[in-house]
Amino acid sequence: MPKMKNISGIVYSTNPQFEYVSAKNEDPDTLAPNQQQLKVHIEKKHRGGKTASIIRGFIGKQEDLEELGKLIKTKCGTGGSAKDGEIIIQGDHRDKIVAMLTEKGYKAKKAGG
Repeated sequence: MPKMKNISGIVYSTNPQFEYVSAKNEDPDTLAPNQQQLKVHIEKKHRGGKTASIIRGFIGKQEDLEELGKLIKTKCGTGGSAKDGEIIIQGDHRDKIVAMLTEKGYKAKKAGG
């Protein structure tokens, strides 16, 4: 069976001239670092009691998010992931992350508890 595309809920049409218009979820263009408003949170909930630093507010392509996540993971010397518009870093590295992001030209600040 062929892979189904997102056809915005239309199952059947009697119009012979009808064409499906797919609603593509393309990533927006990546904003320049000085236009990004990043917030660095800390979380323990839903993580088995482990602490994680979470960077939210990145606007851009998934590839650029993953590249920034890889850079942060390397600088912090720890693991993590970059998905769904946020970067998750294992451990409490908020101060180091904020310092590194501002050095790179991003507008970053600590948020939350």
